[in-house]
Amino acid sequence: MAGIDAALQEHLESGHTTLCHAWRITRSDGVTFAFTDHDLPLVMEGAEYRADTGLTARALVQTTGLSVDNTEALGALSDMSLREDEIEQGRFDGAEVVCWLVNWTDVAQRKVLFRGHIGEIRRAGGAFRAELRGLSETLNRSYGRVYQKPCTAVLGDGDCRFALDTPGYAEARPVQDVSDMRSFMWDGFQGFEAGWFTRGRLEVLDGPAQGLWGIVKHDRFDGPQRVVELWEPLHGPVGSGTLVRLVAGCDKRMETCRLKFDNIVNFQGFPDLPGEDWIVAVPRSTAPNTGGSLR
Repeated sequence: MAGIDAALQEHLESGHTTLCHAWRITRSDGVTFAFTDHDLPLVMEGAEYRADTGLTARALVQTTGLSVDNTEALGALSDMSLREDEIEQGRFDGAEVVCWLVNWTDVAQRKVLFRGHIGEIRRAGGAFRAELRGLSETLNRSYGRVYQKPCTAVLGDGDCRFALDTPGYAEARPVQDVSDMRSFMWDGFQGFEAGWFTRGRLEVLDGPAQGLWGIVKHDRFDGPQRVVELWEPLHGPVGSGTLVRLVAGCDKRMETCRLKFDNIVNFQGFPDLPGEDWIVAVPRSTAPNTGGSLR
């Protein structure tokens, strides 16, 4: 095995091995989980790799060149390890995964078998299947600009460069009332015109659902009450008094970028891109060809 240390290589060649797998999952919020398929816990690098999780792995597919390495992790859902509600909330999406082959009698003898991140997770019958994608997965993505009239940037990202903490473009306040984790209501929520947060974000800042967010579908007034409705319900409990942050929405039009955000210098669309009529237009002598419809 290429890259293996001498001690582990000697152990493998002995003909009597004491090997197991160890897994470490690190979520984007910094929470770490450590498991092993050995029947006793292991301690590696100051972390305890638990043995009571039922986590196993299918055969690892490893390839040369730029092909994608992949495998699948199987395990049981429990409050002590991976919880179904946290998977439903997307907290494990894109989490980093490292798998070792370990000599459980001497954990210093180990080799990294797989390093990547979690892809699709499926749940059924109190168990889960997590697709694991290798580091070369990112090489299969398409990159480049799309030529279109609307802006291709996300409000506040490195292309847009708009500062979301600019006064008047974000508002943090406790929720007064909520329905189906999708509609959020406030009395006396003034200072922003109706529709100001449409296409924006609602972010949960505290409570059990902290870190979750949703895209705003409607921002309207219903009598004295302001109603902010999301496209999809939040997959976590949000009750009255929970602190949320509303971020102004952008519809990607040049006029919105100029008038609402005063950020036209960073507009990432092509508003003067000719339409299809211009592309199929032909020369004619009766009138100048302006790119309009042919009659």
